[in-house]
Amino acid sequence: MAGERQARLADRIRVILAERLEKGLRDPRLGFVTITEVRVSGDLQHASVFYTVLGTDEERVASGAALTSATGLLRKEVGRQLNVRLVPTLEFIPDALPESAGHIADLLREARERDAEVAKLASSATHAGEADPYRRDDEDED
Repeated sequence: MAGERQARLADRIRVILAERLEKGLRDPRLGFVTITEVRVSGDLQHASVFYTVLGTDEERVASGAALTSATGLLRKEVGRQLNVRLVPTLEFIPDALPESAGHIADLLREARERDAEVAKLASSATHAGEADPYRRDDEDED
């Protein structure tokens, strides 16, 4: 029951923040931010907000700073729309998803290159022994 309430609250906070960020903040540092997940503590007092930023490392850092400085404003917006007695504190955490995805893409590219090398070697390979190494029953009669 409590886990269900946490999940509903987390989802509602994610939607409220996404809608608010879509309208924009008056901060030029804020880039293209996507709220990927919100996790609310068991006592409903704290919300960890995971986000990604499309762009360079500098844009990610600047957007993180913009979110941190707008935390009060965003929490006020969440409180206004949630209509709860105690509004959870917000903590913005950069999601490692883009870095992980980039690393996985590099690994896949490396695997494809190795597969191509193996296929190239296999195409020019010959058998170590005879072309047909299996004995036949008719050969045993000699």
